[in-house]
Amino acid sequence: MITSPVQKIAKKVCPAVITIIASKDIPKLDAASFLSLQGNLDLNHKGQAKVGGGSGFIVSKDGYVFTCAHVVKDFEADYSVIIDPEHRYEARVLSRDFLSDIAILKIRGKDFPYLKIANSDKVELGQYAISVGNSLGEFEDTISLGIISGLSRNIKACDGMDFHTDLKGLFQTDAAINNGNSGGPLINVNGEVIGINTAMIEKAQNIGFAIPINCAVKDLKEIRKFGKIKRPYLGVKYVLLDKNVSEENNLPITEGALIVRERYGENPVAKGSSSEKAGLKEYDIILSFNGKKINKEHSLVDFLSKSKIGDKVKIEIFRKGKIIKKIIVLQEKK
Repeated sequence: MITSPVQKIAKKVCPAVITIIASKDIPKLDAASFLSLQGNLDLNHKGQAKVGGGSGFIVSKDGYVFTCAHVVKDFEADYSVIIDPEHRYEARVLSRDFLSDIAILKIRGKDFPYLKIANSDKVELGQYAISVGNSLGEFEDTISLGIISGLSRNIKACDGMDFHTDLKGLFQTDAAINNGNSGGPLINVNGEVIGINTAMIEKAQNIGFAIPINCAVKDLKEIRKFGKIKRPYLGVKYVLLDKNVSEENNLPITEGALIVRERYGENPVAKGSSSEKAGLKEYDIILSFNGKKINKEHSLVDFLSKSKIGDKVKIEIFRKGKIIKKIIVLQEKK
């Protein structure tokens, strides 16, 4: 029997692709969750109910795991990973970055099967891609073959519940990414990871998206070095302006980041933050970051993601008809 290249990749990759299970004590379930699970309670050995899950993959012999942040979004849940029917491990969530939808978990043990990582900066349009994951939460080691059908895609992602974020710089692929595949790897023809499966468009045929793996590699390096992900932080709540938002609020500026609170009683400028120290106030509009305009295509988050803690950045703000220049020293996000 002739063995195809995809078969060889499957044998190489599947042992390191895992199922992630989220479980919760029954008394901690909210009313909606409890009602939805009644008559279909899946209890673990601790008597906890299964409340969610997804896919992931092991990236080191000592048990570091990559997945999507929305797979492990519940801070009150306990998480475990299933490598195969005989091997299940408790998992500790080390980091959740909801802006990039990346999470890193750790399982205790050694000599785990793991996947090798490729340089996602070298991914090209049209190259073959293989998606692996736990489709629909029940079909383990589901593999689909396709190509990279788009580069540097920007989408608004949601899980149909309470997770919403803007994701940028994604790979688009026609390798099928189904419910439950989130957090699984996107693989190249060498059996190396090039991305983390994150989203699909339900009303289209085979339009899925993956996060370039270099983003997660950077996070893992910081976890290993510092025990956490270190991020520069401005300390403001804001809304990105466009023509419609500006017209609705009678603003004279149509681009920028309007500093504004999300809820009553909240201060949109964090106490002790670099923004407070620089004198930023609610209703200031941040126009530029180191001379580059802030807008829907180039948001404040984009600029911060390329900055380092301790950087001195020049910003321009619009306040009461005047443009004011400020210098802000970026602090670490606590």
